[in-house]
Amino acid sequence: MKFQPSRRTALKGLLNGAAVAVGLPLLDLFLDGNGLALADTGAPLPTRFGTWFWGLGVNPPRWIPDKVGADYDLKVELAPIKPYQSKVNVFSNFPVPLDGQPNYPHISGGTAIRTGMATAGQGFPGPSFDVLIGDVVGTRTRFRSLDVSAVGDARNTQSGRGNGNMNPSEGSPVELYTRIFGPGFKDPNSATFTPDPLVMARRSVLSGVEEQRKAFEAQLGASDKQRLDQYFTSLRQLEKQLDIELTKPQPLEACRVPSKPTEAPVNAQIENVLVNHKLMTQLLVMAMACDQTRVFNMYFNNGASSLTRVGSTTTHHQLTHEEQLDQRLGYQPNVTFFVENIMGAWVDFIVALDSMKEGDGTLLDHSLVFAHSETDFAKFHTIDSIPMMTAGSAGGRIKTGIHVKGMGTPVSRVGLTLQQVMGVPVDKWGTASMQTNKPITEIMI
Repeated sequence: MKFQPSRRTALKGLLNGAAVAVGLPLLDLFLDGNGLALADTGAPLPTRFGTWFWGLGVNPPRWIPDKVGADYDLKVELAPIKPYQSKVNVFSNFPVPLDGQPNYPHISGGTAIRTGMATAGQGFPGPSFDVLIGDVVGTRTRFRSLDVSAVGDARNTQSGRGNGNMNPSEGSPVELYTRIFGPGFKDPNSATFTPDPLVMARRSVLSGVEEQRKAFEAQLGASDKQRLDQYFTSLRQLEKQLDIELTKPQPLEACRVPSKPTEAPVNAQIENVLVNHKLMTQLLVMAMACDQTRVFNMYFNNGASSLTRVGSTTTHHQLTHEEQLDQRLGYQPNVTFFVENIMGAWVDFIVALDSMKEGDGTLLDHSLVFAHSETDFAKFHTIDSIPMMTAGSAGGRIKTGIHVKGMGTPVSRVGLTLQQVMGVPVDKWGTASMQTNKPITEIMI
């Protein structure tokens, strides 16, 4: 009799005489025709990769440098980076080709930067480059990546594998601390090490269902096979990370278990967001120093920014559309208040990484952090020159202190460059007008 799977189907098998089961993702097979209803010591220091996202862009004339190359000029909104200018690259004039799609406000720009694709609406059409980088450099740590949102919104994310799969963000400093340094954390500088029996039990579950998986896969259509393979790839990565948890870590001089942060308000009021951003930054820095992760995504605010300020319920997003340009100043003063605070937070993030001494440099020197927004001038949702930066030299793999002007070439060149620098074996990236085989050689070594 032919096997008839349902949404509740699980792959079952035996592992060391015990029954094990692995659930399945939502496959086309389970849906109706419309797809709507259910039918070692001395090893080189690791190079980390991370992203830092902020929503609603900048005032381009007050941010984008005029001078191209080294020693670029600092406009007033970019001026906070001055102490670290030699470690920061700036990218401008890399537009987003839409390939016939409309410009979806607060979606099209960020999606194109992260996936090299023009989106047809909600959701990522393909994997974001941080995920592809994590598949290369994030497989030897307890967490493949850590995603955090300073505004406390789990949906505040620019990371995912496509097909509607997005990586949720951790929104509380206290919960982030517990996740990293609570149960499951093994101090690399501790003299003793005891493997967790629960981790041992979880590690090899997949091997117990391998035969049934093969038989089940043979009955699937092409799209379901692809989705199932993606699902099991994620589970295999989890198994590798569980293996790491069962291995005594190498001592790490910079690793110090931080104190648990005190409870603080988690909301979109910028005064609280700045506090939580600093707390989360400190935890991310120590997570990397303790080699708990080598990949991260920090979201200061969301694309259609919900930030407010003390004494006002008007959001940052509302202000970008409703506040008039001050003809004398040439910009929107209340909107610019948020831009200036965001740039200050970006510098705080750089300072935290650069203050952590590691080997012959700092954590920042051994990292590549990519910062970007999803629009350039939010009042009109323009995506012709979205502000982007990198901080850190990726362990000496890139040149720093350079302003690169894209001259109208697609924004996907940035994503291709980041992947190549981080060791992803990719020669070209993106689709349609964003497909490119031209990395930004001005910063590559």
